[in-house]
Amino acid sequence: MMRLANLTLNSRRNRGLAFLLLVSIALPASARHRKSSNPQAKLTPEMVRLIDQASMHEKGVLVALQQRAPVVETYIQDFKPDTQLSAVPLDDHYFLGRVDFGRVIEDNRYQEAATKKKMYKGSVMFVNGLTKAFKIEYVAQGFVQMLLLDANHFDRQHYNFRFVRREFLGDIRTYLFDVSPKPGSGPGRFIGRVWIEDTGGNIVRFSGTYTSRNGRHVYYHFDSWRTNVQPGLWLPTAVYAEEHGPGKVPDEANFFRAQTWIWGYSLRIPASNSDNETVKIDAVKDNSESAQDVSPLQASRMWTQQAESNILDRLFQAGLLAAPSNFDKVLEQVTNNLIVTNNISLPEPVHCRVLLTTPLESLTIGNTIVLSKGLIDTLPYEEDLASVLAFQLAHLVLGHKVDTEFAFPDNLMFADQATIRRVPLRHSDAENQVAARKALDFLTNSPYKDKLSNAGLYFRMVEARAKTLPSLMQPQLGDSLFTSSTNDQVWLSGLVAKAPKLNMDNLRQIAALPLGSHLRVNSWDDSVDQMNSKPVVVLSPSDKMPLELTPIFFRLRHFGDAITIPASTGAASPGNGTSNTGDSQGSAH
Repeated sequence: MMRLANLTLNSRRNRGLAFLLLVSIALPASARHRKSSNPQAKLTPEMVRLIDQASMHEKGVLVALQQRAPVVETYIQDFKPDTQLSAVPLDDHYFLGRVDFGRVIEDNRYQEAATKKKMYKGSVMFVNGLTKAFKIEYVAQGFVQMLLLDANHFDRQHYNFRFVRREFLGDIRTYLFDVSPKPGSGPGRFIGRVWIEDTGGNIVRFSGTYTSRNGRHVYYHFDSWRTNVQPGLWLPTAVYAEEHGPGKVPDEANFFRAQTWIWGYSLRIPASNSDNETVKIDAVKDNSESAQDVSPLQASRMWTQQAESNILDRLFQAGLLAAPSNFDKVLEQVTNNLIVTNNISLPEPVHCRVLLTTPLESLTIGNTIVLSKGLIDTLPYEEDLASVLAFQLAHLVLGHKVDTEFAFPDNLMFADQATIRRVPLRHSDAENQVAARKALDFLTNSPYKDKLSNAGLYFRMVEARAKTLPSLMQPQLGDSLFTSSTNDQVWLSGLVAKAPKLNMDNLRQIAALPLGSHLRVNSWDDSVDQMNSKPVVVLSPSDKMPLELTPIFFRLRHFGDAITIPASTGAASPGNGTSNTGDSQGSAH
């Protein structure tokens, strides 16, 4: 179990920076949605009021989205059957970018996707209720329907509502309704289940699919969640999609899972490619006495710090870097454990931040070490975290500096969508090779020296899954875990040599966690917090799910009451009940 700073940290294709989302496009299907044989109970006046409120609020959600340009990230994993683990990943796909929903929704259509292997051309219209049907596939445009439900026509004139029961989602008491489109209401209608909170009439969750004109087509199934980001405002935060069966998933896959996360609602909409407004994060301060002059060495260091500060500001403005948080201190304590035990002397304290994206990567920006959320989420133990921090600490100690051209702010005046392409933060192979050797020295002299086999086991699992999850292994900004694009060997291969062989039948051997196992993100202000969910005992090898996507489940709260907490955990404690993992943002448990 990873214990940090008296806190428990339990728990091929990159399509670039386009409007991102997973699109579900209609396909012929043998299954038919049948009308319920149960008679529809008469709705009470309270239920009618809530449904009418929900219809009104959906139009408000549409307006709110049109005014914002958040970051949207979709990650997809295709799965194939496995006799030992039930299913294992076969392939993956990744989409990331800022989405100006105002333009997308006003356009009322989505452009065709580029044709590639496993990619078919297609477009979809939804906002006005019109739909075009194409073959099922993954497209980097669209997906608005899974966020808006049916903003213009979700009402009692277009849908039948059947009350199911009352249900709590965390602290939010909801009315649960089964919803189906009325005959003749038109194509592209939602069919499934909605949760409406009983105080304000806001839809906080909806789960199901969409119908076609004649009912002979269905869309991917999905589960869409919203959170209370501001008083009275519930906005889309996460969508989980899953589909099974021949003809419904690409190529050899038996089924796929997909997660879409939306954050950065407080980000303003970029005005133009030359947009240069910044958000100040870590301003460089001159703490020296006013009477002292600045030496050449001090000036050089201050110039590097200015470049660091400018880059951090730019990454935050683009919605890629999390806001400063208490979790940064957790990362910094582990880093300080390495610094103290190795007698490392540095002119300035080392800071740590979180990159909000899923691909596994790390980087150093001046005196700041940055780890991706996906990397942090999949690390089971503190020694695993220490190993990835040691790699970047070595870069810092070795003097592998950030490019000081970014001390000039005009060099960072470009569109948010260009941030990944325009800010080179990767180290060279030569620098990484030297840093890997230095990191192993740091770890050998650290408090984690007796547990490095656990860290090696993590990298052994990463190597084992690299060929089937290339998108997860492809860094967006920083350093890869691997020595080359072939993903054959990790930089810290010396740790792998210390690790035992992978044994999925050993329930006590937790090599890596599912994605979403440690951190939750506030979709409004981009802050991160450690999760605090109950460990779950691992009962079979299939419960481990290393580096895998899982379903999403939230415990919802009203704004200001508490942070919304994803409820379920990933692969958790082994059969003896001792927790080896931690909290997960989404899991099948």
